This record gives sequence, C-alpha cells and structure tokens, in this order.
Amino acid sequence: MLKLLNLTEDEHDQFVESHPHGDLLQLTDWAGSKRLTGWYSRRLAVGDDGGEVLGVGLLLFKRVPRLQHTLCYISRGFVCDYKNRELVDFMLDEALQIARDEKAYAIKIDPDLPLEAHPDTIEYLKSIGFRHRGLKDGMSKDNIQPRQTMVAAIDKSDEDLLQSYDRNNRTTVRNALRRGTEVYRASRGDLPTFVKLMKETGQRDGFLTRDITYFESLYDNLHDNGHMELFLVKLIPEKAAAAIEEDLQKVHKELAKAEKKKEGTKKENQLRDIGNRKQKLEKQQQETDELKKDHPEGVILSGALLAQSGHKSYYLYGASSDLYREYLPNHHMQYEMMKYARDNGAKTYDFGGVSAAPPKDSPHFGLWQFKKMWGTEVSEKVGEFDYIIHRPLYTLAEMGVPIFQKGKVKLNQTLKSIKDRR
Repeated sequence: MLKLLNLTEDEHDQFVESHPHGDLLQLTDWAGSKRLTGWYSRRLAVGDDGGEVLGVGLLLFKRVPRLQHTLCYISRGFVCDYKNRELVDFMLDEALQIARDEKAYAIKIDPDLPLEAHPDTIEYLKSIGFRHRGLKDGMSKDNIQPRQTMVAAIDKSDEDLLQSYDRNNRTTVRNALRRGTEVYRASRGDLPTFVKLMKETGQRDGFLTRDITYFESLYDNLHDNGHMELFLVKLIPEKAAAAIEEDLQKVHKELAKAEKKKEGTKKENQLRDIGNRKQKLEKQQQETDELKKDHPEGVILSGALLAQSGHKSYYLYGASSDLYREYLPNHHMQYEMMKYARDNGAKTYDFGGVSAAPPKDSPHFGLWQFKKMWGTEVSEKVGEFDYIIHRPLYTLAEMGVPIFQKGKVKLNQTLKSIKDRR
C-alpha cells in the first residue's frame, strides 16, 4: 500500500541522486536557487508500508502577476518508476492537492524519461488527464527545458575519453592541452570575471545575458553540497611561449628538409605551407612576449559552470573571450571538466539542448556540430505535459507566453543585427 512520507531535504536529494530518472532540477538546492526569480517550492514523497521511498517530487510555484493564482512546475519530475502506474497515479493525486492549495492553474511536468525506453508513457499520461505538448525540437522555445540534449558517456579512462571524440576533435584537444592554457576550479570571488566573459559572449553571439546575482544564487545554493563548480581557463605566457618555441623548432627542421628536395611545384607548395606556419608562429611569439610584459600572471580566456547530480553532470553555462582563440581554451576546458565530473562519480556529461541533425543553413547547425564532436548521442525525452486545473487562466497563459517569447527572440535578433552593422 502506498503512503506519503516526510523526508528531510538530505533524504530527498539522496533519492534523486540515486534514481535513474533523477535530475539536477529536482534537487532542493535547485529550488533554493530559483527563489531569486520568484519561485517557491513544496515537496512530495511516496513510499510503501515498510517506509521505502518509491518516488519524490519537487514542486515549484510562481505567482501570476496581479492574481492569487500560481503555476506549478515539477521540473524534470516526478522522480519515480513511470512503469509503476499505481505509483504515478498516487503521486499525481497528491500533487493535485498541493497545487490546489497553492491555487495553481496548471501542473507542468517534463520527466527525464528517454523516449525510446518509454514508448507508451505519453499515451498513459494523456489517459490520466495530462496534455502532451508534442515532440518538440530541442531548441524550441515552446518548452521550458529542452526535449533533446546531447549526452556523452564519460565513465572511462582519460585515453578512452579522448578516443570517444570525433577524430578531428581528438587532434584539436591534444593540441589544446599543450598550447599553454591552464584549467582550474575557481571560487565565488571569480564570478565577476565569468559574468564579464558571459557578456562578451552574448554581445558576440547575439543573446541576452543574466545579471551576476543570478549566477551568485546558483553558486551559493549548489556549490557547498557538491552540485556546482566554476571553471576558468587561463593563458599562461611562459607555457605558451615554450610551446611556440617547440613548434618553431619543428618547423625549422621541416623547412631544412623541404629545401633539399628537387625543384618543382610540390616543393614550392610545401615551402609556402611551412612558411605560412612559421609566420603565424612568429606572430604568436611576439604576442606572448607582450603578454609576459603586460600580464605576466596570465589572461583568463574562458569559463563555465559545471553541475552534477549523482551519476549525471551538466554543462550549464559557458563563456569565452574574443581574444587568443587560437589557443583553444574551450577544448581544454571541456576535456578537463569531463574528467573532473567522472572523478566525482558522474557517468554522463550533458551538453544541454540541441536541434538534432539540423541542415547546414540552420542557425542551430554550429551548436549541433560543436556538441556532436565530443562523443555524444542525442538524448530524446518524452516531452512536456500540462495538467490543466483552471482552464481560462491556462488558455490565457498559452496565448501570452508565446507572444512574450517571440518578442524576446525578435529583440535578440535586432541587437545582433545592430552589432553586425557596426
């Protein structure tokens, strides 16, 4: 027989982290981080007569402006076995009681369930009253969380991790490891540096960025319990100079060898190629000489927030400078963050939302191409569902939110267009 349980926050989080359908967004830490943007939470736990926990739900609520009503969002929940229909029915009934207490006009869920392994779940959830919002593209603005994400398996050795990448990316990462950058775990005090990089990235790529208080809230709520780390990448002038000098020596040897070959088109082309590489390296050598004088301690080139919940890790936010991109800081950072997550118990590394296999002329093609080369596979989930409690308010929200989203997209496009014209 099923019954409600009263779990502590730690007990709730332990269940989420150990469950195959558990997710970062169901942790109590995540609820804490959402308070900054007006969300508050209540929790639900269900077990059997013996007290064994079978399912939990973190219910987030946000008030509708100027009204007493709220939206109930169970982000990536419920956390339970969805093939246990009795359990899901029980959890929904209990969630409805809580939602009605909070005057919610709807309950929204988007469980972390692979579509391939749950072909019947969509129809089942519809049969108990949920409205399915469709199998949306991973970059669709219609869903709160992306339905399609790119996930890499990282429970392997360093070399096997490298070998799991696309061939060209393996070469790029190996080059990045010796270019003179250093990846390190930063502190809360380094968040202003990260936010500055985020603003630079947003201006370059045409998207709006968050205020520092948002990232401080994330860090403050998630870091202490081991659910988040800030990583930064620094270019060390001395290390970069040593790597360039080593490459120059190789180029000089190649040049001497090429000059001994018979005259001809092949030799001319080879000498031209070597000469171009030599010229590029000499320019980089001059840059590092200037860096040694101006920034002997190094320059921060990129950063990221890495989150983790149990066996799952998540690349949440990334940012990079326009400067010194030839030193490949992002490639070095991704490899080191994957290793760090693995060493701390993660088996998977989620790169976040993606439009799966978009055409080359799609604005999402570059993102897909980047995430694909890290040995990832598309994780396609069952999607987002709404349980309607107050239909008039729900209908109003369905009309208003898309208009708001379109306005945001248009604003971003306008800002990018203005930037491109400068």
